[in-house]
Amino acid sequence: MVQRVLTLVLFLALFGPGAARGQTIDDGVMMPKGDLFVGGFYTHDSWSEYWEGELKRDNGNIGTLTTETNTWFANYGLTRRINIIGSLPYVWTDASQGVLHSMQGVQDLVLAGKFSLVDRASTPIGDVKAIAVGFAGIPLTDYTPDFQPLSIGLGSRRFGARFIFNAQTSPGWFANGSTAYTWRSDVTLDRPYYFTDNQFFMTSDVDMSNLYDYVASAGYMKHDRMFAFELSQQWTLGGGDIRRQDMPFVSNRMDFTRVGGMAMVPIPKIESFAVRASYDYTVHGRNVGQAHTFTVGLLYRFRFIERSAK
Repeated sequence: MVQRVLTLVLFLALFGPGAARGQTIDDGVMMPKGDLFVGGFYTHDSWSEYWEGELKRDNGNIGTLTTETNTWFANYGLTRRINIIGSLPYVWTDASQGVLHSMQGVQDLVLAGKFSLVDRASTPIGDVKAIAVGFAGIPLTDYTPDFQPLSIGLGSRRFGARFIFNAQTSPGWFANGSTAYTWRSDVTLDRPYYFTDNQFFMTSDVDMSNLYDYVASAGYMKHDRMFAFELSQQWTLGGGDIRRQDMPFVSNRMDFTRVGGMAMVPIPKIESFAVRASYDYTVHGRNVGQAHTFTVGLLYRFRFIERSAK
């Protein structure tokens, strides 16, 4: 735990003061031109029960599976309509029972471009935005994906497109909808064969199915404060189930439905400095754990272009 906290502190120490807004890949917030939004997040994800295909069960060889992640995040307003976003996580995994050893390391660099297509104020339903996002995820280290569920990632390069619709009223209430399609590259294992989906393959290359997801959220955002409830779902467009009494495989279908909430507030008397906390729970899934996920982060904003007060 001390190492994880020190890593988070190191991330945050690299950056100066900033400000509090949403600024993620799937929300309806755009950074102004010349603003750099940075932060560090610590996530604790754990489960003791999981879905083996559609069968919910536990496993004495795993006990409770815990994944801890420290993520560095940055978002820069290149222009009024274009934001550039990047994130990089360091991941630890650990099983409370059995003989499976824990793993840790740098996972996948994610880069995204966020493009404002429509931004209209004072429509009959409030301020309306339509945003398009292009994104890519690239593994930065040679971690093994063939040790599920202890692997720190799936090892696949991925590219995707996301569309966001956001509406916000003058008092600050908002609704946000987001949907994405993700293409995933093949994965190469450190063995020349594998068995999945009732088939035997004499190759080290594993075909990874593409993904579809959507996120719907609603809440309040005003005066650098944000509170929201969220529903998210993911579907894997192919892949097999975990075989009975077997370990998960990298290309298994991984579907889930999650609900959660988040809050972000500025820290009193510290200008442009905020804390964000969230909780998510997996209510249903297929070949995934029924996870409780807690995240807390500190956020900052550099302002490189001064704007006159209105």
